[in-house]
Amino acid sequence: MFLQRFLTGLGGCVVSDRLAMAGLKTIEATSFVSPKWVPQMADHVQVLQGVQATKNTLPEANDIMYPVLTPNIKGYEAAAAVGAEEVAIFSAASEGFVRRNINCSIDESLDRFEEVCTAARADGIKVRGYVSCVVECPYDGPAQPATVARVTERLLEMGCYEVSLGDTIGAGTPGTFTAMLDAVLQAVPVESIAVHCHDTYGQALANIHASLQMGVSVVDAAVAGLGGCPFAAGATGNVATEDVLYMLHGLGIETGVDLDAVVDAGHFISTEIGRPIASRAANAVLAKRYRTESQEAT
Repeated sequence: MFLQRFLTGLGGCVVSDRLAMAGLKTIEATSFVSPKWVPQMADHVQVLQGVQATKNTLPEANDIMYPVLTPNIKGYEAAAAVGAEEVAIFSAASEGFVRRNINCSIDESLDRFEEVCTAARADGIKVRGYVSCVVECPYDGPAQPATVARVTERLLEMGCYEVSLGDTIGAGTPGTFTAMLDAVLQAVPVESIAVHCHDTYGQALANIHASLQMGVSVVDAAVAGLGGCPFAAGATGNVATEDVLYMLHGLGIETGVDLDAVVDAGHFISTEIGRPIASRAANAVLAKRYRTESQEAT
């Protein structure tokens, strides 16, 4: 079974329910950041409560995890207070990005998260780590693989069960991405690593395929390729869940996820918010359906 960690990239309970019914087992629900800095996430309490309620009404959701991002101890406490079972903390391999994202240095961010990990351990809440800008930063330029490895190692040491390596602006290629991964995997076991590839330059699937060949088996993705980053101008959303699934199924990897159902979920939410679907696989599936329906109608 291929391990999945697919993100909604949004915060909608309805689309989370659709993804749960499609077979996804980890759906990142929302982010407990300050609404002052990210107004789109102001409804984080309602969203988490909504997706948690699904566990009581949707049989497919009983064993699903709905992690939430928590940038500091205040965010963690707010998430824990409304029943979060897993939280995610995030630093970066770039001083410039961390400064603009959570207003501190890399080392200061890690010190902050020590407090979160200690509290989570006491509360029995799982913690996952993210490292942003693992290939290139919009402010500082190319990242240093040694820095990525150092930050990753520190996050695991403080209690994260897994660390996701994020190509935040999607500038990586299989060459630069595998060079970074090689440095990281010299410091930590591959079983503790996930990848998170934005598709700004169209390299996400190539980078994911290269990661699979190096032993990585956890991939972050966003339904319909929606999302982005308010602190990385010009960056597109995370790689589309539908595109990753199509590639994995073509490789003969069993995911336990229904591609058609994910396409439906992506089409639903994209229509609701008035944004185009950024998944080539989803658009191809929908176009094929349309042609089939048109032929049947005639």
